[in-house]
Amino acid sequence: QVQLVESGGGLVQAGGSLRLSCSASGSRFSINDMGWYRQAPGKQRELVANIMRGGSTNYADSVKGRFTISRDHAKNTVYLQMNSLKPEDTAVYYCNIRTIVNNVWGQGTQVTVSS
Repeated sequence: QVQLVESGGGLVQAGGSLRLSCSASGSRFSINDMGWYRQAPGKQRELVANIMRGGSTNYADSVKGRFTISRDHAKNTVYLQMNSLKPEDTAVYYCNIRTIVNNVWGQGTQVTVSS
């Protein structure tokens, strides 16, 4: 049973920074891509950023230049460094990992940016 443990959410003022972490355990297969999605009230869940096993990354246009995704293969952990946060970044952030047989979601962590 693959489990994800997320941490790092919270309340921050606009212009501030937060770092999210997500650690995966219990996977029998290599983790291919790891990513972060977010869902604001009344909106659909959207991709924020993901990182492939080889290191290539993708970012939503709205976060390019402000957010950085990285991963530690040895720890099966993915990080999201969020800088210059804006009120519109307020959402529940979900970690996601994929193997050849699994597509697993974390429980979500709230990020609130005050103006």
